[in-house]
Formats: sequence, C-alpha cells, structure tokens
Amino acid sequence: MALIVQKFGGSSVADAARVANVANIVTDTYKAGNSVIVVVSAQGDTTDDLIAKAKEINPNASKREMDMLLCAGEQISVALLAMAIQKLGYPVVSLLGWQAGFKTNSTYGSARIKKIDTERLSAEVDKRNIVIVAGFQGVNKYQDVTTLGRGGSDTSAVAIAAALKADKCQIYTDVDGVYTADPRKVKNAKKMSEISYDEMLELATLGAQVLNNRSVEMAKKYNVELEVLSSLTRVPGTIVKEVTTMEKMLIRGVAKDTDVARISILKVPNNPGIAFKIFDLLAKKKINVDIILQSVGRDQTKDITFTVAKDSGDAVVEILSNSGILTPEQIVCDTNVAKVSVVGAGMETHPGTAATMFEALYDNNINIQMISTSEIKLSVLIDIVDADRAVSAVHEAFFSAE
Repeated sequence: MALIVQKFGGSSVADAARVANVANIVTDTYKAGNSVIVVVSAQGDTTDDLIAKAKEINPNASKREMDMLLCAGEQISVALLAMAIQKLGYPVVSLLGWQAGFKTNSTYGSARIKKIDTERLSAEVDKRNIVIVAGFQGVNKYQDVTTLGRGGSDTSAVAIAAALKADKCQIYTDVDGVYTADPRKVKNAKKMSEISYDEMLELATLGAQVLNNRSVEMAKKYNVELEVLSSLTRVPGTIVKEVTTMEKMLIRGVAKDTDVARISILKVPNNPGIAFKIFDLLAKKKINVDIILQSVGRDQTKDITFTVAKDSGDAVVEILSNSGILTPEQIVCDTNVAKVSVVGAGMETHPGTAATMFEALYDNNINIQMISTSEIKLSVLIDIVDADRAVSAVHEAFFSAE
C-alpha cells in the first residue's frame, strides 16, 4: 500500500462538475489500495475575488487581515470536495492548514513553513480516511493564520509528502504535464516525459506557471518525486526528479515572465561601496533583485540597472529616493518589460546557445535590453509587447528541427 499525496489547483475544482471529477480521481486512487492525502486550492478565481472585495473596503488592509480573508477560499474547497467524496460513500475528513499541523513563520502573505506536526495527518491516514487539506495556509507562533504566497498549495503538498515520506506527490493542473513552452501560446510546444529538479526550478522561477518554484526547491531538498498531470484527462504526465534517464537535451524549455520591473539608476558616483549600500537597502526590505547590469559610465560615474518583481517597483523607487544616497531624478522604473529565458542542463556543454537565441530575436526585430546567464539558463529582458512573439521565435529556433 502506497501513500499518495495529490494536489488540485483552482481550475481543477472551479465548479460542481469539476469537484465531482476530482472526487472520482481521488477515490479511484483510494480504491486501488493507496492511502490518499489531498491538498486543494481555492476554487477558480476565488482568491482574486477576495482580494477585490478587500480593496473595496480598505485598499491598504494589513497583511495579517488579508491572510485571515484569503484562507477562506481553501476552506470552501476542502469542505466541498469532502462532501463530494462522502456522496460517493468513502470515509473522508477535511482539515485546515493549522489542523493539518502546518507551523509557519510570521511573514504574513508569504510565510515559510517551519515544520509540520504530522500527528493528526498520520492518525487520519491510519483510520483509512481520505484526508483533504487546505493548501496555501498555516499558523504562526501567535496562533494567527498565515498564507504561503501565490502558488503555495504546491508547496503545501510537497511539504506533506516530505514530512510523511510519501511514495509520490502528484500535482494536478489544467495542462497534462510540463511543456517546452506554454502550449496555450506556442502551437508546437512539446510535452516532456521527465525533467530534472534543477531544470524545473529554473523554468518555474523564470515564469513557467505549471509549478511553484518553492515547491520544486523543497522537492529537490527532500527527494520527493513529483508528477505533473491534468485533472481533466487521464493520461501520464511529466515526472520531476533528481536524475532523468533520457539523454540531456540542449534546451528543455522556453519561459516568459511579465512580472518584471526594470530599475535604472543613473550617474552613480564611481566609488567603492555604492553598489553595496544600494542593494543592502533593498535586502533589508526583503526585495529580491534578479538581473543586474553595471555600465562603465563617464565622468567618474556609472549606471546600474537591475530587475525586481513588478509589484516591488514603486517600493524600490521610494526606498532609494529616501535613502540619502541618490536623488529621485537618478532613478527610473520601467514596468513595460518582460523576461524571456531558455533552460536546459545541456547548455553548459553546447556552444552557440546564445547565438541561436539572439539570432531568433534579431530575425523578428526584437531588441534585447539586458542579458543574464548561468550554467543552465539564458535570460533576456525585452519590451513586454514583444514577449509572446519572442517566445514563439526562440522556441521555433531550438525545437523546429526535432
């Protein structure tokens, strides 16, 4: 008998018909002799709707109260799914994050899991109950509910699988696996049968929305084998694991991220310690910085350009403007940009990856603003209006010959 953790996203439980479909998937797994723990997200656009309701009342509501509100979405989902499974005649119990033992830190809105007290989960599994857990949430040391950030239900599922040493963690979504590009935007995108943790982590971090990047980090750390598959079609998905058996492909995927703001700091004095002071200020405010570019400049000055998440753009401008180091006139924020990336473990042993990508962009008259590289990824910053066209062009350049 295996222990299977299954996670279903919001689109998989968006309405009564889809809840019933998920109930059938879960009970089929249970009937096969497995123990089953299910993690569920809020239905459809519930989280966005709750955020909109909050803004109607108070656009500047505290993060603590936002967490209190947003946890309601998953509470609805777990109860409805439990009812659907009860209707089919199977033993089931639904649990909120705190009931399932999720202990987090106190960073409201993007809390980190500190540990899971597994006593309740193990007891329910031992009773042969199907356990339905509200994803995305936990409780801090003050007994306040917290949320793990958008996509946090993936992390909840992997955390349970790691804590209970589950045999498999299945992530059900509205696509039937991990593709070389978004199949809804790129017509010849190809589904992969398997992909490594490192490659999946890069794709997730760079904008591929099929898996939350924190969940992939955790899966790699605790060696949890993931399977990404569709709740709408009963076909095999994509396995995410440490080592893949297929020969290393040059490029595994092309990803797009439009949640980007480019910050340019002009005419910075060319003195030691200036870059440290700037980025130390941002680090203290827990603002993550991605691509960084420093130009040589002129007249004993330099320009520094970097990217942050789009919703951090205004905060960065305010922090730096009030720093005493820079004047507001030196700081420019541009949110009309996107990051397009190629990822693949084979890149490090194959020359010409950059040339192929840059040629595809040149052929389509797409200008590159910034470039960032690592052993398994190559990212460029471009104008946001060119993003979809760039993904298609780059994907065609690398995959058309296959």
